[in-house]
Amino acid sequence: MTLVGASLPASHEFTVAELVAWGSERLRGCEGANPVTDARTLMEWVCGVDSFVQVPAVIGAHAAERYRSAVARRRHHEPLQHIVGRMWFRFLTLESRPGVFITRPETEMVAQYAIDEAAAIATAIASGEAPARTFAPSAPPGLEVGLCPQGPIVVDLCTGSGAIALALATEVPTSCVYAVELMDEAHALAQANIERIAPGRVHLVKGDATTALPECDGQVDVVVSNPPYVPLADVTQPEALADPPEALYGGGEDGMVIPRGIIHRAAHLLRPSTVDTPGGLLVMEHAEKQSAQLREVALAAGFHDIRTAEDLAGAERMLLARAPFAAPSNPPLAVTTMASATHALEENT
Repeated sequence: MTLVGASLPASHEFTVAELVAWGSERLRGCEGANPVTDARTLMEWVCGVDSFVQVPAVIGAHAAERYRSAVARRRHHEPLQHIVGRMWFRFLTLESRPGVFITRPETEMVAQYAIDEAAAIATAIASGEAPARTFAPSAPPGLEVGLCPQGPIVVDLCTGSGAIALALATEVPTSCVYAVELMDEAHALAQANIERIAPGRVHLVKGDATTALPECDGQVDVVVSNPPYVPLADVTQPEALADPPEALYGGGEDGMVIPRGIIHRAAHLLRPSTVDTPGGLLVMEHAEKQSAQLREVALAAGFHDIRTAEDLAGAERMLLARAPFAAPSNPPLAVTTMASATHALEENT
């Protein structure tokens, strides 16, 4: 079987087993690729099915040519998710588009901590150990307060494709989830994913994550975020460069301008701690080398029970912190908004 030529005979048929073996071999040694998994996923896409068990044993020349082209694109470091138009996060299959951040496996652990916290609150509310949540009289545009379950209130800042917000909405079904996104392309994709997977369950807000939802201040049980946090000099993998810069770089040489802004915003959004009850929880993804500095930022913002959690690879990946006992008096940092950080990024790239 030869697949390297410009075209294939129209009447010829190709066995899927041979094609996938060829694709796996072509992808071997390709940085960032899982040769066998990627070769099988590309075949699913060519055949228009959701599972490899649905792939026919034999396909025609047109499909084989399409497969050959897809393998070539993958060999040139085009993200698998962009080729097939979908990506995977926990139990979800999301639409993927160029120009929007691709979900990463390490973020699934970030979602897990937020889900565990929201689930515990949901259980306490259901058993009567905690009161049902209520909302401020002024709800965000498009949100009718009566449509929200009176379960835990969760805010996903920098939602991107909506992955974390949708994981919470589907895995903790009594939760009321807000998702905030500033960038047009990401907001549009999040809306599409929400409408397909959990219509009416996630309340999408277009705005700056470091200033959004002031009407929810002091009411939120969980703030979760995978914000842009990468220092300018730290992206070297070809596939990472396919993500939009505004979804990667956190601002400043250390990449922490936006993460600092998220911490300060969360301090206001979360239910404050009291001597009798723990306050809301912040869960925020970050780069491994940022852990100590971000713990210091959280402490200065009034958070307590601050710790760093590891991802499945053992890397220090996320900040966990309980809400302050009182509204923080710290003034906002000089540059904390997504808009200003994005402007600074454009000047440096």
